[in-house]
Amino acid sequence: MATLNTSLVNSSSTNTIYAYVTGLQIDNNNSWYLLQSDGKTVYNPASPSKPGAALARDCAIPLANIGSTKTISIPHTAGGRIYLSYNDKLTFYINPGPNLVEPSVTNPSDPNINIAWGFCEFTWNAQQLYANISYVDFVSIPIAIELDTDSGATLSVKGTRSNGLQTIANGLTQQSQSDGQGWSSLIVKNSSGNLLRALSPNQGMVDNANLFKDYYDPYVDQVWQKYKTTTMTIDTPGAGTVSGQVTNDGNLTLNNEKFSKPSTRDIFSANSGPFATGSDSLRNAIIPRLNAEFNRSTLLKTDSFPAPENLYYQETITNHYARIVHAANVDGRGYASPYDDVTPAGGVDQSGFVNAGDPKVFTVTVGGRQYDNTSTSTASKRQGGTVCNWCGWDERVREGEDDKLV
Repeated sequence: MATLNTSLVNSSSTNTIYAYVTGLQIDNNNSWYLLQSDGKTVYNPASPSKPGAALARDCAIPLANIGSTKTISIPHTAGGRIYLSYNDKLTFYINPGPNLVEPSVTNPSDPNINIAWGFCEFTWNAQQLYANISYVDFVSIPIAIELDTDSGATLSVKGTRSNGLQTIANGLTQQSQSDGQGWSSLIVKNSSGNLLRALSPNQGMVDNANLFKDYYDPYVDQVWQKYKTTTMTIDTPGAGTVSGQVTNDGNLTLNNEKFSKPSTRDIFSANSGPFATGSDSLRNAIIPRLNAEFNRSTLLKTDSFPAPENLYYQETITNHYARIVHAANVDGRGYASPYDDVTPAGGVDQSGFVNAGDPKVFTVTVGGRQYDNTSTSTASKRQGGTVCNWCGWDERVREGEDDKLV
């Protein structure tokens, strides 16, 4: 059975870090699996008789000491994640199905709620390896990824420095002081006052429905007013160019697809209101483009989309979490909103992905200390290229599908 050599590098200031590899094992009927603590033996959990069953195997893979590397072997995987935690082991459960209950950052009763942890995502199949750094739900410990290929290429996403979370927390605090909005409410600390993570606006609104409740309304009103008389044009993958205006029924109508005014929650979540996907392929092609422009607040800057990156986050009302997170990353890249893989033709990748059809070694580095003495790269130095067909797949296939412990 094919396996992928994966290196886990400890670039932190602690000798106690645990890794967990989860996903759907493609070569075993897409069944849930975790790697066991040896980093190579696959554990396919059985379906329990009731929710909340403990894992029957030890799946905490201890990393080597500071500066060292642990090598593991990963099978063909869909919807995979590599979790990493500082100082404490994570707790996973099995629900009937079987379905895997993964850690939550919004459930106060989750046993992992006071642990510093994060993850990167990957899919590895017969065609390619695709992996990305995800900040769609939250930011916590620094994680970087690198892919060496049989052809000799090396692709990388650098993540944050060791103080990346503090940098982001400072930015969120400053933004709250600037506009009076609840950005600083996204900062999560433990009982000792130490930083644990920064939630995305969408996750922050899970426990506080009034957070950012009407935040985007003035901007949406301006957009609707503009496109009553201006034509919007969107280049979509597969469906070609669509265009349209706000019509007399109050909808933004693009090639007969009607989009009502989105709420702030619709914009941040990207899966409700006018951004809910369905069976309409044209509508599903438009939604990522349109939602990305709302999060980046480019819709008043131009009328042709996807917009170039020099227009991102220039409005007072924008997704400042995404703006601040990108700025805190060494190369400016990483999934900071649900459709952060949207780029114009020939544009610069924002989502922080690596992919190749000939993967040789996949490296995940935790801690960020390897970049502490480097300068932040400019946009022109970022990895470019065309976003592959898998980009964002893991984010959206898993959205709302993790089983809750009941």
